[in-house]
Formats: sequence, structure tokens, C-alpha cells
Amino acid sequence: MEPDETDRRILRVLQGRGRLSNAELSEQVNLSASACHRRVQRLEESGVISGYVALLDARKMGLATTVYVEITLNAQANEVLDAFEKAVARVPDVLECHLMAGTADYILKVVAEDAEDFARIHRQYLTRLPGVAQMKSSFALRTVCNSTALPL
Repeated sequence: MEPDETDRRILRVLQGRGRLSNAELSEQVNLSASACHRRVQRLEESGVISGYVALLDARKMGLATTVYVEITLNAQANEVLDAFEKAVARVPDVLECHLMAGTADYILKVVAEDAEDFARIHRQYLTRLPGVAQMKSSFALRTVCNSTALPL
């Protein structure tokens, strides 16, 4: 389904404030409550809206350190890629894992309390991932911008 401009208005508002009531949302996008509700239902059923979450502040949760880990595998065979992806999906500290084009095969976004905690994560999980030939970690010094909202 291709969202029209009204759908995009709804999505822009929901990306910023997902806990709005239908009445508040319909008022902000200038629709009747029933029409707004039908559109949101259609967006949910089609998968455009895939879910609702609470976004937590990592620092306030004691996870002030973000580390990006570039991983190069020792082979590109499907079995190696599959084994790596299944194993990395079970690492609780990995927020994101992306298959890459370029020098690294994967890049991971890892959260930790501090450098010592990352060392634990590295020893306990990352060094045990299957098929890893090389790892390079980069610590984020400061977050300049961060958003979950897609440009609409």
C-alpha cells in the first residue's frame, strides 16, 4: 500500500507521539475520529505501522556507552552467514546488526555500561560468534543526532 498525504500526516504525528488517543490524533491531522481510526487500522494491517514501543533513555538505564563493531567473516558461504546471524541475534547487548557492502561484512551497534562492561560483552559473546575472522570496535564519544522517525 502506498500511503497518501493524509496517511503521511498521521504517520508524522504518530512517530513523534505514539501514545496519542485517537481523538487527539484526529484533531491534529484534521480528520473525523472514525476516519482517522480507519486509516490507522489500515496502516497497521498493511504493516506500514509495524508496532508501538516505549523508547528508553540508554544513559538513564545505565548504558552510557555505545560501541560500533565491524566484523569480517572468514567465509561468505550461506552456512557461515546464517550461523553468524542466528548467534548474533541472541546477544542481548546488540541493538542492531547490519549486513554490509564494503570492507566489513557486518556492523553491530552494542550498548554497555562502560569500557569494562564492553570488555565483558566482547569476551562473553563477541569472541564466540561463529565464523569471525576480524573485529574492529569504535566507541561513540557523543551522539550528535538520533531519531527513530523516518522522513515522510
